[in-house]
Amino acid sequence: MTTHDVDAAVDLDGLVAQLSLEEKVELLTGRDFWSTVPIERIGLRSMTLSDGPSGVRGPVWDERSPSLNLPSASALSSSFDADIAYRYGRVAAAEARRKGVDVVLGPTINIHRSPLGGRHFEAFSEDPLLTGDLAAAYVDGLQDAGVGATPKHYIANDFETDRFNVDVEVSERALREVYLLAFERAVAESQAWLVMSAYNSINGTTATESDLLTTPLVDEWGFDGVVVSDWTAVRSVASAAAGQHLVMPGPIGPWGAALVAAVGAGEIDEAVIDDKVRRILRLAHRVGALGDSVAAPVEAEDGPTFAREAAAEGMVLLENRGELPWDASALRSVAVIGSNAEQARTQGGGSATVVPERVDSPLECLVKALPGVDVRYSVGALNQVGLAGFAADVLTNPVTAGPGARVSFLAADGAELAVEDRLATDFVWFGGDAPIAASAAVEVAFAVTPQADAEIELGCAVTGRARLWIDGGLHIDEVLTPDGDDLGAALLSPRVTAVPVSLRAGVPVEVRFRVDLGERDDALSGALAFTVGSRPLQAAPEALIAEAAAAAAAADVAVVVVGTNSKVESEGFDRDSLALPGHQDALVAAVAAANPRTVVIVNAGAPVILPWRDDVAAVLLGWFGGQEFGHALVDVLTGVVEPGGRLPTTWAATEATVPVLDVTPVDGIVRYDEGIHVGHRAWLRSDAAPAYWFGHGGGYTEFSTTDLTAPATIAADGFADVELTVTNTGTRAGKHVVLVFAERPGSAVERPARWLVGHAVVRLDAGASTRIGVPVKARSLAYWDGAWVFEPGDFTLRVGTTAVDLPLAATISLEES
Repeated sequence: MTTHDVDAAVDLDGLVAQLSLEEKVELLTGRDFWSTVPIERIGLRSMTLSDGPSGVRGPVWDERSPSLNLPSASALSSSFDADIAYRYGRVAAAEARRKGVDVVLGPTINIHRSPLGGRHFEAFSEDPLLTGDLAAAYVDGLQDAGVGATPKHYIANDFETDRFNVDVEVSERALREVYLLAFERAVAESQAWLVMSAYNSINGTTATESDLLTTPLVDEWGFDGVVVSDWTAVRSVASAAAGQHLVMPGPIGPWGAALVAAVGAGEIDEAVIDDKVRRILRLAHRVGALGDSVAAPVEAEDGPTFAREAAAEGMVLLENRGELPWDASALRSVAVIGSNAEQARTQGGGSATVVPERVDSPLECLVKALPGVDVRYSVGALNQVGLAGFAADVLTNPVTAGPGARVSFLAADGAELAVEDRLATDFVWFGGDAPIAASAAVEVAFAVTPQADAEIELGCAVTGRARLWIDGGLHIDEVLTPDGDDLGAALLSPRVTAVPVSLRAGVPVEVRFRVDLGERDDALSGALAFTVGSRPLQAAPEALIAEAAAAAAAADVAVVVVGTNSKVESEGFDRDSLALPGHQDALVAAVAAANPRTVVIVNAGAPVILPWRDDVAAVLLGWFGGQEFGHALVDVLTGVVEPGGRLPTTWAATEATVPVLDVTPVDGIVRYDEGIHVGHRAWLRSDAAPAYWFGHGGGYTEFSTTDLTAPATIAADGFADVELTVTNTGTRAGKHVVLVFAERPGSAVERPARWLVGHAVVRLDAGASTRIGVPVKARSLAYWDGAWVFEPGDFTLRVGTTAVDLPLAATISLEES
C-alpha cells in the first residue's frame, strides 16, 4: 500500500492535529515489550510486533503457543529463488495473523562479511545483490498479505561483539555498494513499511542518530514508513532529531517527558514529532489498526508442507562421488551417527528463536522412511553445549499430576503472585503477562521420569542466585553472573551449573529450582530466561568414536550428522573458530576410514571447515533447516527431491586463508578496511583458493548452457536481458542456477575482479531445453563517488554457476549518462 493510497484513504494530518504534544510523544515509545500505544478516541488500536524472521513467535515465548519453524535465512538464500522467498514471506504472514501480529521484525539482511559473525545463519548472503533480491521478495510476501516487514539491522551490524558500543569505520563507497545496497531493493522497490535501526555506530555516530536514517533512506529511496529501534538501542533525546521514529521496548525509554521538554524548549521542532506520528498512523492503516481499515485476509499454503519444500530447496550438495541419491530398496543397513542426528539444530539462537510444536529428528525420519532397513544409532561425539530442557512426555506436574511443571512467581515475602503450568522446562519471559518485574524469585517444581537408564548432569542455566533440590536434597546453591556485557546473551545464553545424576528407567526424580532475581536493568526488568535440564555426562571421546566406527563398518552406508551448537551460533556473541566443535572431525575421519559409503550431513547455519571433505562419499549441507529438516533430509537422500541449494557465501578450506575474518573491535572500532571487496570479491583477490566458491552446489542431473547473447549497449537508466539456452542433459528433472558476473578491465577506479549482476533459476525435465533471459540493470555496473557514476565503455559479462566456473562470455557497452 503506497503513501498515496494511505493518504487518500485517511486524513493523517487531521488525526495528528487532534493529539496533544504529550499524546504524540507517548505514541513514539512502545506500550510494553512488543506492542505500541493505542489511542482509542482517534480509532488507533495497539499494534503487535514480533520477532521472526524464520517464523513468527508472537508476544509470548512459550511452548503452549507454538510457532511454525521455517528454515533459517542462510538456507532460504541458498535456493537463489525469489519465488521461494515470496512464498516464505506469505507463509510467515499467515503465521503472524494467526498469532495476532501486525509487524514481523525481519528479514535480517546484514551481509555475511565474516564467517565468524554470530548471526550469520539469520542473514542471507555475502552478496548484496542476492541479499537485496531475496529480501525484496520476502517483504512482498509479507506485505501483500497486510503484515508489515522490517528489514534489519540498519546498518553495518554484521557481527555481534560489543554490538551496543562498537563503531564501524567504513567508506562511503563500501556503504553504498555493499551494505546499503542490500537494503535498497527492500525499501526503494518493495516499499518496506518499517526498517529497524541497529545498536552500533557508523563512522562515529550511533545508528539511531545517524544521518543515514534520512539520506539515503528517505531522501533517495522514498521511505515513508517507520524506523523502529532495535530493543534498547535508542539512548538519548538527540535521536528524536534524527530519522528515528519508534523507540522499543516501552513504556520506559529515553524520550517521554524529556522529549516533551525538548520540544517545549525549542530544541526540537514539533513538526519533527508530527512526522513521526504521521508515519506510525500510516503504518497502522496499512496493517488494519486504524479506524475502519481492515487487515488483509491471508491465503497461504500449508506451513509445514512449505517448510519441508523450502528446507530441501536450500540444501547444498557440496560433494557427491556417485553415492546419492540412494536406492532405498537396495539398502539393508544404515549406521546413523552424531549428536545432531538425534537432536538436530533447526534454528540459531537468540531473538530469532521460535518454539515449534514438534521437530522430527533426522534419526526418527530415517527410521520411518526406511521400513525393513536396519537403522542403528551411535552418538559418536558429544556436541551438546549447555542444557536441554525436559519435555512433557517425561515430566509430572506435582500440583496437577498431569504432564509438565509448576512455575510460581514469588514476592519478597514469599507470597505467590502467579503460577503457570508449563509443558517443558526451557523458560523465556520477554513480554506477556507473567509478573517478572514484581517478582523477587521464581520457583519451578516437577518430577522427571526417564524412559531409559542414563548418566547425566542435571542443572540450570540462569543469571542470579540459583538453587536446585533433587529428591529433597540441595545440590546447587550458586550465584551465576553473565559472560560479558551483552544484554541479549545474558538473557538468552546464561551460564550453566550442573551436577552428576544417575537416572533409572521408570524411576521418578523430584526436582525443585529457585532463582532469586535481585536488581535488574530497567529496560529488561520484565524479562527472564532460564533452563532447568540436563546434558550427557562426558564420556571418553575415543570410546565413542570407536563404537561409531564399528557400527559404520557393519552397515551398508553410514550417515554422520555433524554441526554446531547453541554456544557457537547465536545472537549476542561471535564465533571464535570455524572448526566444528568437539571431536566431530575425528569422528568423520574414523567413520570414513571404516566405510567408504560415508555421507556427511552438515547441520550448521554458517561456514565450517571440512578437513575430511575429499575422503567421504558425499557431503550435504542442510543448514538450520527448520522443523521439517529431518523429513526434507530424507527426501533428498532418497531422491524424492533434488538438493536445490547453491552456496550464497564462499566456504573456506582453512580459517587462516579467509580474506575478511575480523569481528573484534580494537579500541572500540571495527574497520572495514577491505572496502567493497567482501565475500567472493575478496577471495578473487586472494592467493588462496576456498573449499567451495559462491554458487557451488550440485543436483542429481546435468545441465549445459550455450548460445549466450547480450545487447551491444545498455543505457545508464536501463537494463539489458542477457539471454542463453539451458538444457537438461541428464536423466531426471532438475534445477539449474544461472549466475551473471560483470568485469571492467582498465576501469578508471578500483573495481572487484568481478561482481554479481544477475541470477536466475531454471527448472527443466530430463532432455528439455529453454531460452532464458537474465535482466542486468545498468545500476549494477555503476560505482559510488558522491553519486552513482556510470563509467561508459565495455564491460565483460561472464555466465556460469559459481564465481569462477563461468564458461560463457559476452561484451556490453554502457552508454554515457
